Amino acid sequence: IIISDRDPKFTSEFWTNLYDMLGTKLAFSTAYHPQTDGLAEEMIQTMEEILRRFCAYGMEYKDHEGYTHDWVTLLPAVQLA
Repeated sequence: IIISDRDPKFTSEFWTNLYDMLGTKLAFSTAYHPQTDGLAEEMIQTMEEILRRFCAYGMEYKDHEGYTHDWVTLLPAVQLA
């Protein structure tokens, strides 16, 4: 599920079709409810900071089993943060 504000770029026919093809559900935040938008913006800033720090340290990470991961493979973990 992707929660978005009602920005036209997320409600266009192109994006609606893409979400359908990918099996992604799009939900919208309540209109004129700045608290919800503020939470979303805070989460985006947190994700950006995590990725920024990760990239600053060489863009690779070795897990406890010795497997190397780059930022793309760790993105789901960042999203969960």
